[in-house]
Amino acid sequence: MRPLVSRRRDETHRAATPLELFFDLCFVVAVAQAGVQLVHAVAEGHAGDGIARYAMVFFAIWWAWMNFTWFASAYDNDDALYRVVTLVQIAGVLILAAGVSRAFEEQDFLLVWLGYVVMRLALASQWLRAARSATGPERTMALRYAAGVTLCQVGWTALVPAPEEARPWIFLALVVAELAVPPLAERDFTSSWHAHHIAERYGLFTIIVLGETIAAATVAVRTGVEEHDALGDLLPVAAGGLLLIFAAWWIYFVVPVHQRLLSNRQAFLWGYGHYLILASAAAIGAGIEVAVEQAVGKAHLSATAATAAVTLPAALFLLVVWMLHSRHFKFGIAQQLVLPCAALGILLCTFAGRWGVLAAGLVAAAAVAVGVALTAGTERGTQGG
Repeated sequence: MRPLVSRRRDETHRAATPLELFFDLCFVVAVAQAGVQLVHAVAEGHAGDGIARYAMVFFAIWWAWMNFTWFASAYDNDDALYRVVTLVQIAGVLILAAGVSRAFEEQDFLLVWLGYVVMRLALASQWLRAARSATGPERTMALRYAAGVTLCQVGWTALVPAPEEARPWIFLALVVAELAVPPLAERDFTSSWHAHHIAERYGLFTIIVLGETIAAATVAVRTGVEEHDALGDLLPVAAGGLLLIFAAWWIYFVVPVHQRLLSNRQAFLWGYGHYLILASAAAIGAGIEVAVEQAVGKAHLSATAATAAVTLPAALFLLVVWMLHSRHFKFGIAQQLVLPCAALGILLCTFAGRWGVLAAGLVAAAAVAVGVALTAGTERGTQGG
């Protein structure tokens, strides 16, 4: 047992801990469940409802992960109590994961809410523990966080008994409240999160989500081949999907994000924007599964609709990555236009029929190649000058 005091922002060799990696892997269980339900909804022709419910459930997963990540970056002392409370939060997300199918299929949010209660009360207790060891403005900040997290959790209780037509509005109101807690809590004092550590944590979670995307798509392709002997129909989907995921990884990690965070006063915006990055990354895998089911005749969708399930999240991923950090490392109009033009090209691939996913993958791969060539040309010009 050690005091839960803030860590230094200039701490050297600050890296993700084994407990944080374990935390991420358990959270991906919930991400996978949300992806499975999105596949079912889209494949059955209920894309609108499925996307709305996916957005709600994914926000709950992502927000709980984000709360823990920024707290741990500032206060992780790795003592026994800290570990136990973190394991309690992991138990909460597993409860949430168990309730994802009910939330999608029956609009029953009881298990999701219960999992959230476990996670958020554990988080509030961590902030109270930090407040106990702090003084002055830092203590006020910690108490604000504890109060904000608790009050928002009370608000989420209204989602369980509310009629179905009222839930989206309650959800949106509570999202605004949740997003307002960190800037209000840190109005007078900024928590000592570590820029390199935060960049690494977000990067690792992005890798894990992309890995889950590959795993889900691989299982879908294997099942299609084994049950329908449709290797010829599935090869374009498999190849295009793999190219998209490889390109997504390359594009996200091509720039040193932590250097941007060191001088970026919009850290909240950067962190919040990753909701779209992570949700779209997971949705790419769901879209590939939908395209596979359409190719073997299991999904009641047109080839265009099935391709859109892949191209829409892929284009969104590229645009948001460009907006959040890639554009800050680009020089000249040509470099700046690579990702927006690639996103547009991927969207146009929606209308390429059964070859749409492969075409989208080729566009993404071409964007990577062009970006590398332009960057190399800029570096040679700089060295020559």
